[in-house]
Amino acid sequence: MSRISTHVLDASRGRPAENVVVHLQTADGGTLDSGTTDADGRISDLGPDALAAGHYRLRFEVAEYFAATGTPAFYPVITIDFTVEAGEGHYHVPILLSPFAYSTYRGS
Repeated sequence: MSRISTHVLDASRGRPAENVVVHLQTADGGTLDSGTTDADGRISDLGPDALAAGHYRLRFEVAEYFAATGTPAFYPVITIDFTVEAGEGHYHVPILLSPFAYSTYRGS
């Protein structure tokens, strides 16, 4: 099982954001893995089973999602930088999305 998962919810539509491409990257922008959100807006298995402690990034390609829904939006890409600590388990990094704002938190 991967140590990284995400969930993208579209707050402006009140539903999950399906078909959002998400890249798991190293701090310098190298891509480790990519996935696409399912009908529930989730990617439950992103990246390898083990990640070294360090700085990582999730890059959410939201321009295509908003274009597909016919919604003008300000952010074409959302990047979330986070730190993986040694000995910690799973990291769930969701975003709450709207055309002109977003928020995130460390989920469970």
